[in-house]
Amino acid sequence: MSDSPPASPAPAPPPADASRERIIAAATSLFADHGYDGTSTRRIAAEAGLNMATVAYHVGGKPDLYREVMLRAHLAEQRVLTDALAAFRELAPTDPAAAVTGLVDRYLDFCLDQPHIPALWMRRWLSDAAEFADLEAAYARPLIDAVGDTVREVVPSAPRAGSAEPADVEMTVWTVLWSTHGFCRSGIRSEVPRFRAHLRALVLRELGLAAPQPRDRERG
Repeated sequence: MSDSPPASPAPAPPPADASRERIIAAATSLFADHGYDGTSTRRIAAEAGLNMATVAYHVGGKPDLYREVMLRAHLAEQRVLTDALAAFRELAPTDPAAAVTGLVDRYLDFCLDQPHIPALWMRRWLSDAAEFADLEAAYARPLIDAVGDTVREVVPSAPRAGSAEPADVEMTVWTVLWSTHGFCRSGIRSEVPRFRAHLRALVLRELGLAAPQPRDRERG
């Protein structure tokens, strides 16, 4: 009889849900950093510490995985904007300027906390994953429209100070999105307060909600 200790049992494989979440987390990071076109299934499997057969079993092919990643990004953005727009509607009747800056702040904070989401969309702006052409219409456009329609309710219909035109709400919403995504990908966290102040002032000015400047008052 051998005196050697019994061999330790092989470690149990991770639960199916845990494996799936590891795969999705790995894919999210890689798609954000390298794009869909620049990421292979083999690399996703390696990042998740699993073999390719396990990846296929839990999530299907790379297209299925990309759609899952983008759906999760969309749902996260939808949740924060739904809450932010509810807060906006509550404050807007008494203080529209504060409602607008509060909405801007919520979106900026969301993008700073979830930098992979701006990264995923910016990859698409560079024609990454071009075969998934339906995602903008399915995900981005409804959120843009929801924000624009809500903000438009409190924006003055008269021309803005110093302009012959009324506010272009839709273009202002897009400007916030483009600027915020670009800033959050820059990684310059020390400039967040400065960027926040700039973004607030820009939006208030573009929507005609900024306090008149002395020169504007002189113009009548």
